[in-house]
Amino acid sequence: MSYRNRTAALASAAALAGSAVLLAAPAAHAEVVDVKYQCKTPIGDKSAVSPIDIKGVKSGSGYKLTMSWQKGVSSSPVDLGKGAMNPSAVIELGGADSGTVSVTGAANQAVIPANTPIKINDLTGTYTPKKTGKVTFTAGVLTIKALGTTTTCTPTNDPGASLTLDVTAAGGTADDSGTQSGSGDTLPQTGPEDSAVALGTLGGTVLLLGAAGTLWLTRRHQAARR
Repeated sequence: MSYRNRTAALASAAALAGSAVLLAAPAAHAEVVDVKYQCKTPIGDKSAVSPIDIKGVKSGSGYKLTMSWQKGVSSSPVDLGKGAMNPSAVIELGGADSGTVSVTGAANQAVIPANTPIKINDLTGTYTPKKTGKVTFTAGVLTIKALGTTTTCTPTNDPGASLTLDVTAAGGTADDSGTQSGSGDTLPQTGPEDSAVALGTLGGTVLLLGAAGTLWLTRRHQAARR
């Protein structure tokens, strides 16, 4: 093989290797799921359906989870003043891991009028993987505390997972990082800036190795000519 052909072959191999590294990054899947809640309230049973979105952002050895409601659930027979309502919930784990993750959020920032759906602020919590593999995150029980009363809302329609992640148990290197969000069959964008830089650096290392090989062949070729 001529020097020129060897150089072209090495460059092509390096480029393909860099592409393979980027393509190997695992994808996460997230979607907005309709959750039918049955709520036990101080004034009787109520039901409501709200689309639920769960996002996950890599944070240290775990993930910061954010649970969002797109519609209000339950209601109050009286006005709820600012700061009167405090929500919390659990996210059910499935797949490779099991258990629950507790998520909490700030109290209401504005007055909630009587007999109107209570819009839940985003709730957040931290998930640290105990097992390696694909883990699902599904909406669990929602608890609303207001004016000395407690309302408990339980999903009754066996909702599907709002988020699926490829994870590695704590102490290892996570298989997936970044924010996961989206709807339907759309794969969410994954990878925060630090992960993108890490992948780019790895791909660049492959290219540098290819360049080093080319330099070595060049020197060998010059030595042979001498």
